[in-house]
Amino acid sequence: MSQSVSAYLLKRLGAWGVERVFAYPGDGINGILGAWVEADDPPEFIQPRHEEMAAFEAVGYAKFSGKIGVCMATSGPGAIHLLNGLYDAKLDHAPVLAIVGQTDRTAQGGSYQQEVDLASLFKDVCHQYVQTVNAPQQLPNVIDRAIRTALATHSPTCVIVPYDVQEMDWEAPGHEFKMVPSSLGISWPRIAPDDDGIRRAADILNAGTKVAILVGQGARGARRQVGEVADLLGAGVAKALLGKDVLGDDLPWVTGSLGLLGTRPSYELMMDCDTLLTVGSNFPYTQFLPPLGQARAVQIDHDGTFIGMRYPYEVNLVADAGGALDALIPLLARKEDRSWRDTVEGNVSGWWDTVQRQAMTDSDKDGVVNPQRLFWELSERLPANAIVSSDSGSAANWYARHLKFTTTEQRGSLSGTLATMGPGVPYAIGAKFAHPDRPAIAFEGDGAMQMNGLAELITIKRYWQQWSDPRLIVAVLHNNDLNQVTWEMRAQVGVPKFPASQDLPDVSYAAFAASLGLQAIEVHEADDIGPAWDKALAADRPTVLDVYTDADVPPIPPHATLQQMRDAAKAIIGGDENAWGVLKTGVRQKAQEFLPDTKAER
Repeated sequence: MSQSVSAYLLKRLGAWGVERVFAYPGDGINGILGAWVEADDPPEFIQPRHEEMAAFEAVGYAKFSGKIGVCMATSGPGAIHLLNGLYDAKLDHAPVLAIVGQTDRTAQGGSYQQEVDLASLFKDVCHQYVQTVNAPQQLPNVIDRAIRTALATHSPTCVIVPYDVQEMDWEAPGHEFKMVPSSLGISWPRIAPDDDGIRRAADILNAGTKVAILVGQGARGARRQVGEVADLLGAGVAKALLGKDVLGDDLPWVTGSLGLLGTRPSYELMMDCDTLLTVGSNFPYTQFLPPLGQARAVQIDHDGTFIGMRYPYEVNLVADAGGALDALIPLLARKEDRSWRDTVEGNVSGWWDTVQRQAMTDSDKDGVVNPQRLFWELSERLPANAIVSSDSGSAANWYARHLKFTTTEQRGSLSGTLATMGPGVPYAIGAKFAHPDRPAIAFEGDGAMQMNGLAELITIKRYWQQWSDPRLIVAVLHNNDLNQVTWEMRAQVGVPKFPASQDLPDVSYAAFAASLGLQAIEVHEADDIGPAWDKALAADRPTVLDVYTDADVPPIPPHATLQQMRDAAKAIIGGDENAWGVLKTGVRQKAQEFLPDTKAER
């Protein structure tokens, strides 16, 4: 019996193990939607509130499952809406396949309704592979190659299917001229390191006396090896933001995140080291790496196109992180002088003591809390198998610095490179479809919540009862301010807050959540944060924590001095409507760094 191209498309996706597609309907994909109705066991159709959310959910699914994420949209405007999420996938190296409709082939080039030159539209974001299916026999090769390319290059790809092709009868490619048969599946190699490169890397690392290691998401499968190398070399380990979950923050030699959102011990590690080993990271902010000429350096990455480009590395090893480190370990001599490691661990201990004091410093305003405490209180309660997402903005600061991962099962991510607003909640939704038996937590600024998060609470309402663990917690930092940009304007431009740009309309996120039947908790007092987390983590349904936070708490970078803070305060004190609160709160926060280490005293 004949089947349509659309029916075969769904069947082919299923044969690749695709379990669900994040998609929004439209007439440009009606042929595929019709096939879904009649298909036997097709991938699950997951309907978000917007095509951009479909793409973000596919990215979250890919990041947290290790599988390909698939999104789908109609022609024209629907396809355009996918772009932001696909760029997020491209820049964070997540494998995603976008399937989009197109007007009939007979109408193309005629300025037809919703006609957009989709090949040109997607040629940058899906530059690894974007192709239009113009004949039924072409379909299996295009789908197979798009999936393999996305997985092989850790990037988004795109398949365009015109409407009239969707409704054609499926016909397999034949064994004849200009037919391209295809096949399913792929077995991946383990990229072994070059022996000479390993020896040269070992010589550099053995010669160093103060070794720093930087790990990114590419080191996630090499936790054990990173720990062994760090122990042999007496090294401290900093983490790029996308590698925050690679190692636990309870390890005394792990300094935390690196960069503008990073920790003081990570900054000190890089500024004081004489040797750097970078594993699985393309960390872009070179000003946070050791000053040029200070450190000898080695890099390990599986992708030769992204290696050796951020620092003058002497050895660039293209290899799987675990395999390269396994080859290195027998050649490394254990450093008997542990003074560098002792310094690193002392810095880490002092940092966490400071972080706790900063988090427990209450706001002097009525009805709002210090946002740092929201993250600190979760650290003590974070389930061992939790998945955490953060939106861009001020939430990312506190996620990077204050939230502690302590087990190898805990996962976390955010829009690390594109740093776009809006993916926090859809990432968590994608995580729940990847792991319905695990709790998911999303941190949202109220700007991102108004932009995308509120609408996606409706998606959560629709699907949560099919998750075996119903816990999905959205924690909103409610301060009615686009806080990250407000602080950037103060620190980078030296201008006061611009209310017309930065103020947000006040919205009760708890009331909206309650109207959907979700658990809703408002928090106005610092001592209520812990109990709110306890209630949310024990709930039998998703929860929105509407946490009223103090917008004057500064996201102070690790390299900021007290004098720099004073200079920034002087720049805004003449006109910023929050000048006094900013100055007072900033000084109180910075002062916590100069108090005695109470842990050491105990």
